[in-house]
Amino acid sequence: MKYDFTSVIDRTGKDAIAVELIPFENARVEEGFSRIPMWVADMNYATVPTIQEAIIERTKHPTFGYFNPREEYYDKIIKWQRKRNGVEGLTKETIGYENGVLGCVSSAAQAFTAPGEAVLLHSPTYIGFTHSLEAIGRKIVHSNLVQDENGIWRMDYEDMDRKLKEEHIHFAVFCSPHNPCGRVWTREEIEKAMEIYAKNDCVVVSDEIWSDLTLEGHKHIPTQSVSEDAKNRTIAVYAPSKTFNLAGLIGSYHIIYNPYLRDRVRKQAEMSHYNNVNVLSMYALIGAYQPEGYEWVDELRHVLTENVEYAYTYIKEHFKGVELAKPEGTYMLYLNCEKFCREHGMDMDELIRAGIRVGVIWQDGRPFNRPYAIRLNLALPRLLVEEAMERLDQYVFNKK
Repeated sequence: MKYDFTSVIDRTGKDAIAVELIPFENARVEEGFSRIPMWVADMNYATVPTIQEAIIERTKHPTFGYFNPREEYYDKIIKWQRKRNGVEGLTKETIGYENGVLGCVSSAAQAFTAPGEAVLLHSPTYIGFTHSLEAIGRKIVHSNLVQDENGIWRMDYEDMDRKLKEEHIHFAVFCSPHNPCGRVWTREEIEKAMEIYAKNDCVVVSDEIWSDLTLEGHKHIPTQSVSEDAKNRTIAVYAPSKTFNLAGLIGSYHIIYNPYLRDRVRKQAEMSHYNNVNVLSMYALIGAYQPEGYEWVDELRHVLTENVEYAYTYIKEHFKGVELAKPEGTYMLYLNCEKFCREHGMDMDELIRAGIRVGVIWQDGRPFNRPYAIRLNLALPRLLVEEAMERLDQYVFNKK
């Protein structure tokens, strides 16, 4: 490979909550075990060098005053969307900066719903959606994803339609690819979901931040591409931050074709006097969306696919009582530990602390709306993924 996805990078003292924090009360790592960060959704790989080069080159100029985004910023997004997602006809006018996907979700919800009004989301649900919507006083209604006979997560279209009608819902958040389940929705699945949203007159925010990180054999289908109606009722949100591990720099963008939706979202975002692009974030995107960035992402997808295949197979073969679906996108596993806990008389707090005790810093999956869930990040060098599986095997799931 051209790029390095095998070196173990010491992030200690480099402002990384992934290694500095333990996200669970009264949990600690025992002496003798190193920390393996497998919780928050960032990656433990060096990003593509062109990002650093672009930022460093800009910092050589000694002024950082007020500015407007460069034409190059929009051109890079248009080209990226065309080459990665097959999007044709995208223009500068349809693209808008967002401080983050959740900021756009919040702005859109405030623009198109009233306090106390219900919003539809699928469950399991990304906790960021929960926190941002509850913070602005919206009521969350969940439509549960269900697993078929092969364990694949599916949308329950009848349940979606019923809840939209019963709760008089006209605003939905759609996650594609889905976090935390890892589904990469097919065109047919998205078409059916959008038909239901249209029938119930819903504005849809489509969170597509994971769109670049589909695993090999799977392809992202932009929600706005499935029909003319979907194009005009959808607020799509993207970012280089998840793809290139730039969350600390902040910077997402929306694509909104419908001028009515676009004007209202932009106006709501402006009212905070905060939703403005940072000059170095702009150069980070420009640096990311270079030819090297395309190559880097292709190599990354191969690495993540191999990590997922390894961890999925290991868990299925060694961790009796733990159930999971193989992700099609993202780098997260979503484990169902109910059978294990019941068979061993262990509660989830004990299980989560047991993993952390041996340095596997994984994430409590219950806030994503499943009572026996753990979310596990696999965006690490393969050496660390293997070490984590061995520790969990020896000290947690098959402890003698």
